[in-house]
Amino acid sequence: MALLPLKELYLECLHCTKCDLSKTKTNMVFGEGNLKAKVMFVGEGPGRDEDLQGRPFVGRAGQLLNKMLEEVGLKREEVYIANIVKCRPPNNRVPLQSEIDACLPYLRNQVAIIAPKIIVCLGATAAKAIIDKNFKITAMRGQWLERKGVKIIATYHPAAILRDPEKLEPAMEDFKKIKEELDKLS
Repeated sequence: MALLPLKELYLECLHCTKCDLSKTKTNMVFGEGNLKAKVMFVGEGPGRDEDLQGRPFVGRAGQLLNKMLEEVGLKREEVYIANIVKCRPPNNRVPLQSEIDACLPYLRNQVAIIAPKIIVCLGATAAKAIIDKNFKITAMRGQWLERKGVKIIATYHPAAILRDPEKLEPAMEDFKKIKEELDKLS
């Protein structure tokens, strides 16, 4: 896929039928935030609230993400937020590999446009799609790697923290690392 400007990319995603998620979605959830963000957060896919509103991370997990950002001195408006897949999987199931494969070129195009210095994978699905298909979130979260000059780190997804509050403390350690790395870039 050739690199598309943001508006064309949005329209291509809006009219995409490369997988069956396009048949069951209410809204395509493209991503949003600062187009010159140094940090890009990537989640798994839209949930119910996101599907209804057409915006990423607006439900309970999104509210927690906002609080976590604030806790380390970041504002949602400073970052860019996207997902591995742009349409909600039925019943919030994990996206199928075929759905991820259909959507990844769109995410790569977004990364090329935003040109973040740091990519944060929120959860195992994002980490497996971006870092390594064998990524184990509990064992490997919080570790930096670098690809093509971009620092990449994975941490727990806010929805996982809502299900298991014990994950909040290690996730906040990761968020502090992200902020420290961002401060080094400034």
